[in-house]
Amino acid sequence: MRNVAFVEGVRTPFGKAGDKGMYAGTRADDLVVNAIRELLRRHPELPPERVDEVAIAATTQTGDQGLTIGRTAALLAGLPKSVPGFAIDRMCAGAMTAVTTAASGIGFGAYDIAIAGGVEHMGRHPMGEGVDPNPRIIADKLVDPTALVMGQTAENLHDRFPAITKQRTDAYAARSQEKYAEAVKTGKIGPELVPVATRSAELGWGLATEDEPPRPGTTVEQLANLKTPFRPFGRVTAGNAAGLNDGATASILADEETARELGLPVAMRLVGYSFAGVEPEVMGIGPVPATEKLFKRTGLSIDDIGLFEINEAFAVQVLAFLDHFGIDDEDPRVNQWGGAIACGHPLASSGVRLMTQLARQFAERPDVRYGMTTMCIGIGMGGTVIWENPAFEGAK
Repeated sequence: MRNVAFVEGVRTPFGKAGDKGMYAGTRADDLVVNAIRELLRRHPELPPERVDEVAIAATTQTGDQGLTIGRTAALLAGLPKSVPGFAIDRMCAGAMTAVTTAASGIGFGAYDIAIAGGVEHMGRHPMGEGVDPNPRIIADKLVDPTALVMGQTAENLHDRFPAITKQRTDAYAARSQEKYAEAVKTGKIGPELVPVATRSAELGWGLATEDEPPRPGTTVEQLANLKTPFRPFGRVTAGNAAGLNDGATASILADEETARELGLPVAMRLVGYSFAGVEPEVMGIGPVPATEKLFKRTGLSIDDIGLFEINEAFAVQVLAFLDHFGIDDEDPRVNQWGGAIACGHPLASSGVRLMTQLARQFAERPDVRYGMTTMCIGIGMGGTVIWENPAFEGAK
């Protein structure tokens, strides 16, 4: 097996889904094409014909994010027609799976270089659009009916772990907004963003340069008064969960020797990955068994992980992970630049956002050897990837 390097990741600014969102008049495929083009622009040392594969994820594979989007995005981005591509769907972990699938091909020797990412335009294509779930899923009681509504699965997780109160999730959410705002202010978040031309019938042409969802200054007191749409007197609100968002991500992966031969930077080195299934009605607990499974395979433990990037689909899901591993709610290793509660979660694109932030954090932290990206996945799954910091200085 060859070492797989994460060279660099980029993303579009994330927008709010809906008619008033900044990408309401922008095509989904154009979002990911912008991301791929930016990667190529940033790395002129990479001959485009050396790209062996383009893997792009989308949860709702229809309309302008259908038609084997990995291939069509490659063509639209200007890659040679000799470069193939394909589409992936693992709901929220689409981009994560695009990375692990392409990385497996690199490690095996089928590819030297690949581009992997994801896109979701939830304004144009709401989750579940056009699907026809087999009625036996409910009729045969394969899953609880709440399993098909993500907000209800988060309420179920609260039921399972009563120590995770609404007060804790609101406090976590407020900290996510605060950390994100500070990261933007200090320039931690921004260099990875790809400006996107936008069009509005009302406002004309514009340029998206920053995330639309964040609410800086959010307080616990404000969050306490929000409605609980998934259950009367519930605990999940629009404030302690990620919203409905539009956006895209893309990354370059390479065999480490090939990267060094071409002069490509090596931001992270893949250690291992794992996916695991759980009861769909409590899908938010998925990162726990996925991580435990990966620790068994790698021989590492939670104590070896110096930085965590956990997708914040719901605050309760993050806290369930932290409680399981005995990590404090305010541990500085966790989502130190905030997370999806602040910046948004355009489903299939989010995995590469986590990786991109971890890679940038590695560059600042030569004292940290291992980092983790992990996320829960709809219909009862979790995914975890462990990365090694090539800048690690050991005992120094």
